[in-house]
Amino acid sequence: MNVLVIDTSNFPLAIAVMNEDEVIAEMMINIKKNHSIQAMPLIETMLKAANLAPKEMDRIVVSMGPGSYTGVRIGVTMAKTLAWTLNIPVVGVSSLAAITGAGRHFNGLVCPVFDARRGQVYTGLYQFENHGLVAVEEDTNILMDSWIEKLAERTEKILFTGKDIAVFWEAIQNKLGDRAVRSALTENVPRASEIGLAGMAMEPGEVHGLVPNYIRLAEAEAKWIERQQQGKVND
Repeated sequence: MNVLVIDTSNFPLAIAVMNEDEVIAEMMINIKKNHSIQAMPLIETMLKAANLAPKEMDRIVVSMGPGSYTGVRIGVTMAKTLAWTLNIPVVGVSSLAAITGAGRHFNGLVCPVFDARRGQVYTGLYQFENHGLVAVEEDTNILMDSWIEKLAERTEKILFTGKDIAVFWEAIQNKLGDRAVRSALTENVPRASEIGLAGMAMEPGEVHGLVPNYIRLAEAEAKWIERQQQGKVND
């Protein structure tokens, strides 16, 4: 099964072409670029380098959030358009899965973290089992202080992954002590192949049924809803 993987959900852009036996091609660009402009040329370049045509793809796997509102929307829209055009299935996977690979041989839980600003994070709690990545705590948008308090109630060692961990590391260590482990620099960048691996193990749904998982509303949308609710109260 040839799989095209797309991750535009956050600051980095990550693309992979893979199958059940190997990662054929993979690239991650961790600089500020417009994903809507960069992604398709990169996909074309990687497929050409791998000597594969788009029609030879059997599945598309895409990061469906959480992350940047615009970035998530770009990736999901692109994946659905390609899947519809090529008449192949598409699977959405949590964006946080892209930074869980460091925990594959870790004796404990894995906590990927994306900074959501104002002291908040997108995060979840995972572990690797024989059949792959399993969610222990579902993805959430939460104040990091509250999340640390929640994790302190557990007894397992926890591997924290993602470049944004640096912002919160002192607070994590103060509360969890030796139970907190931090991933290495090279393990903090998103790997499209990790998303692809998870997506190959999932049952694909109907193309138009795939929707982004923003977890929280975009600020503009949240303010619009708030204004509508206030208007109803004043009526």
